[in-house]
Amino acid sequence: MRATAVCGVLILVGMAAPAAAQQDYDRDAALAISQSAIGRTIGDHTFRDVDGQSFSLLALRDKPLVVSLIYTSCHHVCPLITANIEKNVDIAHEALGADAFSVVSIGFDWQVDTPDRMRMYAAAKGIDTPGWHFLSGDEASVAAISEDVGFQYFRTAKGFDHLSQTTVIDADGKVYRQIYGQDFGAQAFVEPLKELVFDTPREAGIVDHWLDTFKLFCTVYDPNTGRYQFDYSIFMTILVGVLCLGAILAFIVYEWRHAK
Repeated sequence: MRATAVCGVLILVGMAAPAAAQQDYDRDAALAISQSAIGRTIGDHTFRDVDGQSFSLLALRDKPLVVSLIYTSCHHVCPLITANIEKNVDIAHEALGADAFSVVSIGFDWQVDTPDRMRMYAAAKGIDTPGWHFLSGDEASVAAISEDVGFQYFRTAKGFDHLSQTTVIDADGKVYRQIYGQDFGAQAFVEPLKELVFDTPREAGIVDHWLDTFKLFCTVYDPNTGRYQFDYSIFMTILVGVLCLGAILAFIVYEWRHAK
């Protein structure tokens, strides 16, 4: 995988400080901890899905993962992050394929964010996207995944202070990219996933490798539509360039032989 930063594909909220600690939130420190998680492999943590069934993150390996840590009683930031992810997931599916990556939203307020609460949260937001899982955990699993992705949160009188963070995980389970803010754009979300999805190693097959290399460079963002499209002009430019170089090389070889 390219060493850039996280999306196989995961969206999470970082290293869990004990919520009861009532510590002061330091955004710069939280950001530093978040960045230090890049390249870290997340563990095989087990949660519960909205039906209360056991759900292991290991089951989502072999393709990018987007992880978002939220708490269901939040009425402002977390819903905005979730809505923005939904919008960009739709754009990413158009560009990369409907099953190119997975998404998990994990409730970090583990005493409140039960499977029922996570199901109601997803329903209230109108989210039923295949491959997007809403998960609940216990104190240990929430703390572990938060530490893995570098997400900090602190309890306050009004809820929690935390970094607005979306984490992209590669197919091997390593943090690849951190995305910050609650209204990040399509490029911030799709580009790391595109890099991971189209990064087919040569040993997987030379044809697949070159096809995905062309897709990587020719799938581009159109600011006029806010969507991604395959730009054939880039492909044709590359093809014409290769043909021109071939013609020049053939001419040089011909002249060299003629001169001899």
